[in-house]
Formats: sequence, C-alpha cells, structure tokens
Amino acid sequence: MLSRRGFAGCALCAAVGLVATNVQAQTGGVTRTMLGTSDYPGNGKVSILMTVEIPPNAVIARHTHPGVESSVVMEGEVMLELDGQPARTYKAGEGFQVPPGVPHSGRGGPAASKLAATYIVEKDKPLASPA
Repeated sequence: MLSRRGFAGCALCAAVGLVATNVQAQTGGVTRTMLGTSDYPGNGKVSILMTVEIPPNAVIARHTHPGVESSVVMEGEVMLELDGQPARTYKAGEGFQVPPGVPHSGRGGPAASKLAATYIVEKDKPLASPA
C-alpha cells in the first residue's frame, strides 16, 4: 500500500495513488485533481490526466512510477531531480518526462506552481511508490 509520504511524491509529476476524483496530499500541501482516465490501447495500461498544485518550496519525496510520466509546468516553476542526472528547474511552458521506474524527487519554486501531468501506467498498480 502506498504511504502518505510516498503518495505526496507523485506531484511532479504528479499523481493519484489508486485513482480518485479529487486528491489532497497532506505532506507539503500538494493538491492533485483527477481530470480523467482511459484505458490505453493494448498491454493492460491506463492513461491518467491530472493537475498538480504545489505550494511554494514544497518538497516532493523521492519516488517511482510503473510507467511514463509526462508533465508541463503551467504556472510557476519546479525543480526535478532524476537519479543519475543533475537537478533541473522547469518554468511555465516547459515540460519533462520521467521514464518508468526511475527514482526522482522535486521541489516547488518560490511561488505556487501548477502542472498538467499525464501518466501511462500499468492498470491496477499504485501510481507511485517510495524509492
């Protein structure tokens, strides 16, 4: 089962644990809102679309996803740290992808941030796991 701390890490990403309509994470005050889900053609996967609101300087714990995360920063900025790569800051209008199973973490910028995130993950698996 996904812990609250691990679940909060889904922000950059990201994310809903086990698909809900409106998700409020306690850790860091990150808020995720489910916009929609649909079965992905073939291979037992699902596509999940959500918005992620990150308070100023909120820390997103290190975690992984069982599929690809694609996000675009709509407001503010976020710092993303993928294992084996230097940290990078993404500003409004910039996007990033996180490959399946790659541990990553992040931090909100000096002002509130908002992302649009899409995940293509294995059906019936938690969206994120602590790493």
